[in-house]
Amino acid sequence: MWGIIGTWEMVLEGLREGGQKLEESSHVFDAIESTVKTVEANELFTSVGLGGLPNEACELELDAAFMDGKTLSIGAVASIKGFLHPVSIARSLMDGPFNNFLVGEGAEKYALAQGFEQQEMVTETAKEKWLLHKEEVKKGLSPYLGHDTVCVVGLDKQHNMATCTSTSGLFYKKAGRVGDTPISGSGYYVDERIGGAAATGLGEDIMKGCVSFNIVQKMKDMSPQAACTEAVKELTELLIDRRTKAGDISVIAMNSDGDYGAATNIDVFPFAVMTEKVGLKLLTVNDKGEIKECLC
Repeated sequence: MWGIIGTWEMVLEGLREGGQKLEESSHVFDAIESTVKTVEANELFTSVGLGGLPNEACELELDAAFMDGKTLSIGAVASIKGFLHPVSIARSLMDGPFNNFLVGEGAEKYALAQGFEQQEMVTETAKEKWLLHKEEVKKGLSPYLGHDTVCVVGLDKQHNMATCTSTSGLFYKKAGRVGDTPISGSGYYVDERIGGAAATGLGEDIMKGCVSFNIVQKMKDMSPQAACTEAVKELTELLIDRRTKAGDISVIAMNSDGDYGAATNIDVFPFAVMTEKVGLKLLTVNDKGEIKECLC
């Protein structure tokens, strides 16, 4: 049994490639990394990787993470600039008991020492969007637009499970701002004896509930779909009770049997899945928990 699930429509082509790798018995690490790298390298996807959303200084700071469901090893980077594939840098940090999470200049020095090549990540299109939004912000509009993290959870034929994430974070964020994407338990979590989960949305609110860890624990006793729905509902209600409102929260999950689920507190959240059981599907889930299939 094998399977892979990812967030947003932008993951579809990468997930197709990752699913084919799993079908051909590749290790889950390689499958999910290749899926996310496809998104990171495509400048049309403006919330991840090349051409992503710049911060208020028009710098592109990237966050990424990788987790092994067998050993619970984690690798992560945050506020890293000038590298095309932060997900690969994160993967390389999983080895060893120390220095698994690096940020900013330290992460960049490490990446260079490991042979990762630097390149300019702020495209002309991204600069144009930044300049336009800079003028909009002067009129009093909220600067925080766009936070669509690519998240992937995978299961291979050898029963290995893993998850990874990558994002450029909130548009026009403060320099050095980090959301849930690289934070274990919040933006992602996986235990191959149970399953894996990942989240996308307003990181500041997602981190208040460790929603990915919560989903994995719930999957001990319920389906991935039920676990996702219950976890999002609980966190949304908690935030509204304590803070009067809740930011966007959307999640995906897959258990160790290859069953999957998704939930959201926004109108519609698209995600993609490819498994031995169901093939490749582009789906949406709404805030009522209703899942519909789209044409791939």
